[in-house]
Amino acid sequence: MSNPRRKKVSRDQLKPSECLCDYCTGKCCRYFSLPIDNPTDWDDFDAIRWYLAHERTMVYVDKGQWYLLVMSRCKHLTGDYRCGIYLNRPKICREYTTVDCEYDGQWIFERLFESPEQIWEYAEALLPPRRRLAAKAASELLPIVNS
Repeated sequence: MSNPRRKKVSRDQLKPSECLCDYCTGKCCRYFSLPIDNPTDWDDFDAIRWYLAHERTMVYVDKGQWYLLVMSRCKHLTGDYRCGIYLNRPKICREYTTVDCEYDGQWIFERLFESPEQIWEYAEALLPPRRRLAAKAASELLPIVNS
């Protein structure tokens, strides 16, 4: 028995009574993405480095805005790619439409970071060199020693 939802159709092939979700495998229900503050200094990039130290996370930039992306399947997505709580789903799900969904699109971002090393390398290329805390502490103690 084949599942008609697995058949890939394009948007323009849909009949007026059909919904794009009928052919999807719940792509939008397999992750969530939240805007984060655009990083401007070493502390900001260090926080992003921490996000990326966790499995199944990415950080991307789209239209100048930075986002945290967490690849995690919704626990209410059923085996046939339907919402198990459709009539009582959260507001964000009720307001989501297929108009701009990623069903037939590719994820293309201005920047994509998948590891702590990638974001740190980017920060090193973008920001001025970090001052060592030890050097700063030593310079602050120097006048006391010379007194």
